[in-house]
Amino acid sequence: MENKKDFKVFISGQKYFGEMVLHICLKKGFKVVGVCCPLDDRYIKPLAVKNGIKIIPAGMLNGDTFPCGVDLGISAQSFDYVGKRTRYKAKLGWIGFHPSILPLHRGRSSIQWAIKMRDKITGGTIFWLNSGIDRGDIAYQDFVIIDPKLYALKLSEATKRLWRNELQPMGLKLMEKALVDISSGILIKKQQNNKIASFEPSIDVKNIYKPDLLMIEEKGSKGNF
Repeated sequence: MENKKDFKVFISGQKYFGEMVLHICLKKGFKVVGVCCPLDDRYIKPLAVKNGIKIIPAGMLNGDTFPCGVDLGISAQSFDYVGKRTRYKAKLGWIGFHPSILPLHRGRSSIQWAIKMRDKITGGTIFWLNSGIDRGDIAYQDFVIIDPKLYALKLSEATKRLWRNELQPMGLKLMEKALVDISSGILIKKQQNNKIASFEPSIDVKNIYKPDLLMIEEKGSKGNF
């Protein structure tokens, strides 16, 4: 593969997924000009420090702190909101990975809701960030059949296994494909079908005042989930 040192990227991420995305960028020869992450992160931060990459603390990323000359911004398991000025400052925009087949299960707890709703299939999506929550154009997608045995586990354990064994490896594979293509000038953007879109709130939020979601919670308390 040709040298990609002229292709400048910025990563907002954390945990193992963020570390692996940074590793992919370094392996491919991209110029990583900065990383935004929690200061106590034990994964992406040490790798960034080792490679002399400037770190912006999580929560401090905005149009002023975001460096100039960036070709592509990458959101890698980051919960930092990327504002309009920050998105537009990157030449090509920003991409991120969402663990669902968008436009289904938009929101922070997409894996949990796929399990709670007993979906037979889920997957992952590389999409272009915009002002909405998981509403940007789709670049790449893949799917996986959910093992029915997961439904018998506690939600937290089922979520961990589905992410660790299926969705995280899928996300890294899709992210590498996207980065290679985008750095080569291949930009895929397919608008999401809002007619079939779904959004669920964070699973940690209490007092959900949506009748359909309350019904799901009620069934769960009776041992159906």
